[in-house]
Amino acid sequence: MKKNQKELSNEKQHELLDILKERFEKNSHRHENLNWKDVEPKLKNNREKLWSLNEMESTEGEPDVIAYDEVTGEYIFCDCSKESPKGRRKVCYDREALEARKKYKPENNAIDMANDMGIEMLTEEQYRELQKLEPFDTKTSSWIQTPGTVRNLGGALFGDYRYGQVFIYHNGADSYYGVRGFRGILRV
Repeated sequence: MKKNQKELSNEKQHELLDILKERFEKNSHRHENLNWKDVEPKLKNNREKLWSLNEMESTEGEPDVIAYDEVTGEYIFCDCSKESPKGRRKVCYDREALEARKKYKPENNAIDMANDMGIEMLTEEQYRELQKLEPFDTKTSSWIQTPGTVRNLGGALFGDYRYGQVFIYHNGADSYYGVRGFRGILRV
């Protein structure tokens, strides 16, 4: 029987859980009144989500718990690296934008990467909420989910944090830069 590719070895699971626990404990301001002893069992019981968290970690997103949804009973993990994750930069917004480029195509696009990782890109509202925890993207920027009305005109949205506030901008969806990537969110 072939093993599910979206599963980590036991050794890798333990290693990742140790990393996540250490980050959780060092950054309690991101999740006040939450306890790791409640988070860990949910992770251990959801191997596919643990795989997605490993994808976030391996692309230098530094995932951490940022909230708990009392309605669904889910912990919300988000990329908390100070700058846009290094392993997810130099990507345009989506496949349509990638295919539209005639020259100098990037290797990938943010939407496909997020889907392949089993995560969602942040919405503008989620991005603004994340920035309330601490400043992120002070030297980089991150693509965010873009409304169809903007995307249909060839654009896409991204955000960053400068001068003590969050800025949301637009750019051609086919653009890509060495300092622009994307942040993901995962509900467990």
